[in-house]
Amino acid sequence: MNPATDTLDPRQRLALRIAIGAWIVLFVFCLLWELWLAPIRPGGSWLALKALPLLLPIRGVLRGDTKSFQWALLLVLAYVLEGAVRVFEPAPYGTMAWLELLIVTVFFVAAIVYLRPFKRAAKARAAAQR
Repeated sequence: MNPATDTLDPRQRLALRIAIGAWIVLFVFCLLWELWLAPIRPGGSWLALKALPLLLPIRGVLRGDTKSFQWALLLVLAYVLEGAVRVFEPAPYGTMAWLELLIVTVFFVAAIVYLRPFKRAAKARAAAQR
């Protein structure tokens, strides 16, 4: 761990680990989905490139950087939209979309639990400066 994450309480540390795991699983899942499991075209599709934006904040997510997590929370909304649109497609695409929504939800909840104490501390600092 790094100094920024050494002072975390156990619940926050668990949320960080779950969020990091969900982020990595989402990246791998997006690649597997579009290349092997249920590609739009046989043999894989260019839609696998949708996994690349997940690499942009990966360094900060792995370090537990709050700004990177906030950015990742915004980025992951695109994957929520994709999953919500594709969930009504026939199997196996609909099933894959449900799995994507599940992974994204796990990341989202874990990231919010991880970031909540930082948000409270920032609010307390802002109130103390008034």
